[in-house]
Amino acid sequence: MTIPLLMNKPAYVIMKAEEYLKLPYNIITSYVEDETGSYYYGKVLELDGCQSTGDTIDELYENLQEAMLGWIETKLENGFDVPKPVTADDYSGKFNIRIPKSLHQRLVVEAKKEGVSLNQYVMYKLSSNFA
Repeated sequence: MTIPLLMNKPAYVIMKAEEYLKLPYNIITSYVEDETGSYYYGKVLELDGCQSTGDTIDELYENLQEAMLGWIETKLENGFDVPKPVTADDYSGKFNIRIPKSLHQRLVVEAKKEGVSLNQYVMYKLSSNFA
């Protein structure tokens, strides 16, 4: 489906809905067991509200592709931008966090015990929880 030129938007910005499906969107999946039974649930991180389910992971993926196409077509038809996939290049690698003074002290002490900087120690603690 080709979407016509939108007001005040140059033609080079417009992509076909099917072209968006080729982009590496981030899909979050989970296996669910509830009162309705067991199934796979998935959502597209960048496409707010774009979600689906399936009895198998393959069915979920197929259903998500269909949901994505409908979501993207609707946005384009109504003149809205479609978000591009989020990649690691979109992040600086830095963030600030406010923590209690007592936790800050404890982290500094632990970092010194390990012989590393506070930044290295916090990065280690964060990454070990995601392994």
